Amino acid sequence: MGAEIAHHYRHPALPEVDLLRARFVTHRFTRHTHDGYVFGVIDAGVEEFEHGSGGVERAGAGSIVVVNPGVVHGGHAGAPEGWAYRVMYPPVDVVTGVAADLGARPGTPAFAGPVLSDPAAAGLLRAVHRAGEKGDALAASTLLRTALADLLTRHARIRPDDVSAGMPAAVREARDILHANLVGPPSLERLAEAVGARPFALLRAFRDTVGLPPHAYLNQVRVRRARALLDEGLPPADVAAGTGFADQAHLTRHFKRTFGVPPGAYRSARGIGRVGARGPRVAG
Repeated sequence: MGAEIAHHYRHPALPEVDLLRARFVTHRFTRHTHDGYVFGVIDAGVEEFEHGSGGVERAGAGSIVVVNPGVVHGGHAGAPEGWAYRVMYPPVDVVTGVAADLGARPGTPAFAGPVLSDPAAAGLLRAVHRAGEKGDALAASTLLRTALADLLTRHARIRPDDVSAGMPAAVREARDILHANLVGPPSLERLAEAVGARPFALLRAFRDTVGLPPHAYLNQVRVRRARALLDEGLPPADVAAGTGFADQAHLTRHFKRTFGVPPGAYRSARGIGRVGARGPRVAG
């Protein structure tokens, strides 16, 4: 399948929606989460990925990978030649807005299966990407909403909005402490003491509830905050220092394992720091 490449860029009409077109062979996505949805159509090869607590899934050419908001997942090649795919990352409000237009009851749509076989939906997702790469805002926005409506109608259900309602109080409090202390977080012992729990009991409850141990969860929060700061125009070195990473290399390693591209390529593809920059840019 050739060398690894990745194009990460914004939807031309909806800047909050990210698009990724990539081919990976040796790259591995660490276990991570997204605040919004992930819809990926496999163009070639096989992607193998961990999904929640359900074990390892395999997605071959023509299939659609779906990850709901907040679900822990990873990703790597499931065949020697790797895999090529196109991914769309719409935030929750975009998807719930389309669901509301379809007359769905209030709540957050959830997709039952992480791998879908739906050639028509796969074709629509590819069309969203092609229009986005051309910068055709009208076609891309029309196709995006059409693709989401199709996926929602055939594959989604509505779940309650307050997904943290059943979260143990100690886990919820520990999570809030980590969010407030990206730089200089407490040790596990101090964190457990702050929420009135034993260290190992908190570790086990946090991992069982959130899907990641506290240190790995904190790195995901840091990466998401780093992305927001990059969008504001801050250089990667300053972002690394402001989000608790040891240095820029540390940020780069975690950022690429989550988003598929390093921070510098992410900034370039989004026209950050370059006057007049437009369109996707290769990062390999």
